[in-house]
This record gives sequence, structure tokens and C-alpha cells, in this order.
Amino acid sequence: MSEPNANAIKTPSRPATNVRTITSLAMLAAIAYVVMLLSKMLPQVSGFLQMDLKDTVICIGAFLFGPLSAAVISIVVAVVEMFTVSDTGPIGCIMNVLATCAFCCTAAFVYKKFHTRKGAVIGLALGTVCLTVVMLLWNYLITPIYMGMDREEIVVPMLIPVFLPFNLVKGGLNMALILLLYKPVVTALRKARLVPESHAPVEGKGKLSAGFLLFSLALLATFVVLALVLMGIL
Repeated sequence: MSEPNANAIKTPSRPATNVRTITSLAMLAAIAYVVMLLSKMLPQVSGFLQMDLKDTVICIGAFLFGPLSAAVISIVVAVVEMFTVSDTGPIGCIMNVLATCAFCCTAAFVYKKFHTRKGAVIGLALGTVCLTVVMLLWNYLITPIYMGMDREEIVVPMLIPVFLPFNLVKGGLNMALILLLYKPVVTALRKARLVPESHAPVEGKGKLSAGFLLFSLALLATFVVLALVLMGIL
């Protein structure tokens, strides 16, 4: 008799957890879409490269719920973007998903293995490297198709001076923002009961340390300046 009663008590918690997770992912997807819209107000690099900051939101979700959540949110946001504000069609949608997954899934995978601030920094740095390598390859393959550019004469000469720094700076900006915003976002979601306690960071349950905060701010300032240079503002 005791065993069925125990099961009866435990089973309702699973649907509740699933509802919280789905609600959180839907909210993060909506916020990521809004951030994408706001990012479109920034000047483009070389006339067609957009400094998109939605990966900050998606990667926070990936840190909370795992790499698969990043893939799901990136696909949802990219598809909605394709049907609403994008002019690059399915190819642009695929490129968006590839870029976001390369950055967020890599970072979340490492952070899942090493659930500390150091693990987060290493994961985000590796995510930036992965983003850069993946997008160099896919810009070489795909950009000539949807931009109507000659691969050898136009795209190849742009790989190192344009695509390489653009993706490094894009990844660095998102990395710095994630390091600054992750703790406040997690705290807010936990207070709203959208994130169970088990998803809370293992290390540093209090406020951000002064050293880590200064490191994150210095990183953000560096990549903001580099982004402004790339966009021709400085």
C-alpha cells in the first residue's frame, strides 16, 4: 500500500516541472526575438553582417536547461524571424541556426560538464571559437549563393579581414553579456518559480564577486569598442 501512495505523491511534480520548463523556454524565445529586433537597429558590418545579440538570451537558457534547449529556441526564433522581418529566406534561417547552435550548444555542453564560473568562461570562449570556425566555413559555402557574390573574387578575400573579426567580436560581446546577466536572470527566474533550485549554479550562490564583475565589464567594454570599430562608428 505504501508504494502506490509514494508514486501517487511523486507523479504530479513531473508535469509541474515540465510546465515550468516550457514556460521558461517560451519566455526566453520571446525575449530572444525582441533582442533580435533591437539588434537590427545597429549598423551592419560590410553592408550585410548584423551584430545580433539574441545569443545572449538563448545561451542563458542553454546554461539553465541544457544544449538541446538552445537548439530548440534557436530554431523557433530563426523560423519566426524568417517569416516576419528577414529578407534572406530559408538560407538565412539555416545560417542563423548554425551560428547560434555553434556558440550556445558548445558553451552549454562545457558548462554542463564543469558547472562553475571557470567552466562558464571556458565554455563561452570555446563557443566563440566554434562560432567563428563554423561561420567561416558556411560563409565560404553559402554566402555566394544567397548574396549573389563570386566566391573566389569576393567572398574568399573577405574571410580573414571581415568574417573572422566579425564572428569573434559577436561571440565576445555575447560572452561578456552572459557573464554579467546570467546570475541576475537565474535569480529572477528562481524567485518566479520558473527554475527549480536544482538548476541554480553550484558555485557562487551569492552576489558576483568584485573581481569577476570587473573582468566581465572589462571584457564587455573591449568587445563593445571592437564592435563599434567594425560597424564604422569609431
